[in-house]
Amino acid sequence: MPTAILVVTGASGAGKTAAVEALHARALPGVRCFHFDSIGVPTLETMEREHGGPERWQAQATHRWLARLAGLGDSVQVAILDAQTRPSTVIAAPGAGTAWRARVVLLDCAPEVRAARLRGPRGQAELATARMDQWAAYLRGQADALALPVIDTTALTIAQAADQLERLVWEVADPAAPAL
Repeated sequence: MPTAILVVTGASGAGKTAAVEALHARALPGVRCFHFDSIGVPTLETMEREHGGPERWQAQATHRWLARLAGLGDSVQVAILDAQTRPSTVIAAPGAGTAWRARVVLLDCAPEVRAARLRGPRGQAELATARMDQWAAYLRGQADALALPVIDTTALTIAQAADQLERLVWEVADPAAPAL
């Protein structure tokens, strides 16, 4: 049976890390949570020099993460990856649908809410930019085009967003459930 992987994507400030951490705190049996950025994110110059640009670095890092998660073995029923990555990158990854079953969910929110979160609790005002708004719109476009589930966190508490994620975890855990 291929490993089930739930990739939680979204722009900075959409609530994906907070929701995944809340889900982790629930200690669901057979579920493990991982954070993409824990591997470290190189500078733009390094991405360009060593990988051919940010998009190629992101794709290579996403593929490495998915291979790692697919190899976790039977002790993990569902691996959850908090990742600011393109859904199309997950779908195109080697092993998709064979070595592992994946589902991608987008966490999204209103741009003004995302900016307020980044300027306030996150303390990352430098990320509240038009470029982040464009990235969020791009991710939403991919999610819509690929008919992916979207959790709008604009008016949700962290616990409510985690509740919606947990429902998806149990869906992806079902071997009969369709993957991407």
